[in-house]
Amino acid sequence: MSTEPVVVDLADLRDGKVDEVLEDAFGPDSLGIIIIRGLSEEYQQLRHDVLLGASQLAQLDPKELEKLEDEESSWLIGWSRGKEKLRNNEPDNLKGSYYINCGTFVHSEGLKDVELVDEKRDYPDLKGYVSNNLWPSQLPQFENNVKKLCKLIIDTATVVAQACDRFMVKKGIPLADTNYLEKIVRTSTTTKARLLHYFPAESTDDDPDDSWCGQHIDHSCLTGLTSAMLIDERADAQTELNKSPDPDAGLYIRNRRDQVVKVAIPKDCLAFQTGEALQLVTQNQFKAVPHYVRGAKAPGVARNTLAVFCQPSLHQVIDNDDYTFAQFCRDLIKRYH
Repeated sequence: MSTEPVVVDLADLRDGKVDEVLEDAFGPDSLGIIIIRGLSEEYQQLRHDVLLGASQLAQLDPKELEKLEDEESSWLIGWSRGKEKLRNNEPDNLKGSYYINCGTFVHSEGLKDVELVDEKRDYPDLKGYVSNNLWPSQLPQFENNVKKLCKLIIDTATVVAQACDRFMVKKGIPLADTNYLEKIVRTSTTTKARLLHYFPAESTDDDPDDSWCGQHIDHSCLTGLTSAMLIDERADAQTELNKSPDPDAGLYIRNRRDQVVKVAIPKDCLAFQTGEALQLVTQNQFKAVPHYVRGAKAPGVARNTLAVFCQPSLHQVIDNDDYTFAQFCRDLIKRYH
């Protein structure tokens, strides 16, 4: 079993030149993650601006942050801190989350060719998946940068999804359509982004492996991940650190053989990993990836990253028992909030 993630060029993946590596990326002996290089310079600039913006957002006046909170959505829109429960049922105060519904500003071309239900009408109890976004007025470029970066990640996810569809057809995995995953990524109304700000550790003595983000699986089909940005927030001019002050800090994956593997995502790359919805859809042929973030034992150092969760629309059935993604989301909200 490999302990290194598969790395491919975006152009080669788009052209179907590297399909043979998909078994290594997503097969039974894989890590369940693929790293995409060969992205545009625009991506690198947007990543820098958005992740730096995460620290600027977290440092806004508490009264301003309150305006960005939305309890009706179970805090699945806008800003929240300490609203999510970890596996020990304790509130997670170590990170701040800023959720964005991407369906309000992406996929307009793809949606022209599909028949959509009015999900705002049909799912009034799932406001976190159908509500409009909340944007900080004090950060004038923030909204535009976030939207551009999310669109770019979703465009890249579409290429990954096309390759996964080819892989699933080759493996004989039963799907409703031969381009099933591509359709989800390209047309879903519930694609959601989460901008994460992991607050600096208050003590260098804290040493749980999952101190910043408890081990979990994503609930999407595919999750796009940027490389994390580390910032010393004690400095007057907050800039990205060239390297982590703690070599053990970072993203860890538990592989198919229950081994823990650290995964490094280069700054100019994106990573994509598989989630629980895809596991349900493919009847466990694709496994969701258990992972966690380990905090840096370095005072004053924050960690920022962006995850984009490409997942089915609420009305879509995701298993053989007519279990819809809406029902799945309701169960998740009960589990974590």
